[in-house]
Amino acid sequence: MNRNDVTEKIITVKVKKDIKWADVAKKVGESKEWVTAACLGQMTLTAEQAKVIGKIFGLDAEEQKWLQVVPYKGSLPTSVPTDPLIYRWYEIVSVYGTTIKELIHEEFGDGIMSAIDFSMDIKREPNEKGDRVNVVLSGKFLPYKTY
Repeated sequence: MNRNDVTEKIITVKVKKDIKWADVAKKVGESKEWVTAACLGQMTLTAEQAKVIGKIFGLDAEEQKWLQVVPYKGSLPTSVPTDPLIYRWYEIVSVYGTTIKELIHEEFGDGIMSAIDFSMDIKREPNEKGDRVNVVLSGKFLPYKTY
């Protein structure tokens, strides 16, 4: 057994039981974005969080331990994603990445936006021309230091 096996079990049970990520997040006490990432193998859960996830998805003690192991981050199978939704994010970064970089550097200076001290909020935004996906990414600015 490994972390990928646990992820597959979580997804299988989610589909069978028609479980919603937002409902799981409420029981865990964290955002739906973070909890979803954790259940998909991209975050490390505490023992208490793993126990809650274990109860929801019917995971045994060994499977719950795998949820507490620091994962290898990055879940895309190829360098250029082939899934259409994920590819659009790749496209956004390809087209607007230099613009985002330029504007962050102009506003904050030489540094990066953290993906560790980070939060994300995804909401449906009603629109008469078709509902929109509203994604807010918020990461701490980390300046490069001189040494």
